[in-house]
Amino acid sequence: MKSLTLLRHAKTERDSTSGRDFDRRLNERGQRDAPRMGEEIRGLGLDHDLVLSSPAARAAETAELAGLAPRYDQRIYDASAGELLSIVQEADDQIESLLMVGHNPGFERLASKLLGYPVEMPTGSLVEIQLPVDQWLEAGAGAGQLIRFLNPTELG
Repeated sequence: MKSLTLLRHAKTERDSTSGRDFDRRLNERGQRDAPRMGEEIRGLGLDHDLVLSSPAARAAETAELAGLAPRYDQRIYDASAGELLSIVQEADDQIESLLMVGHNPGFERLASKLLGYPVEMPTGSLVEIQLPVDQWLEAGAGAGQLIRFLNPTELG
């Protein structure tokens, strides 16, 4: 049994000072929400064997403020659901629980693909999916079960 958690980056500024999408940072709301999501993750006792994050400023800042200490993977930035699934399927089978920090539309599409129904992931939200597989390579369409959905706007 494997567990995949997807954490979409928190709320961002509309534009970056450089003009590049990659450099967009969190706005004030995002800077408040990311630590709250990290506290919720710890409060629920969610442990992850590996945390992978997009290196884009908004994802890296979300991971850092949430206290996740990720390994950065350039492939997560602007990835399609298929590309994200490939990253998941390449994970070492010793890893039981994988958390990824990244972006839409890829994260929504991956969650929807794994669960077999449409999933919406607003900024800062988290989706935990249980996969009844022994090897990550076996993760595929409709294989997952939703364990939890967290939205920072709904936290107390």
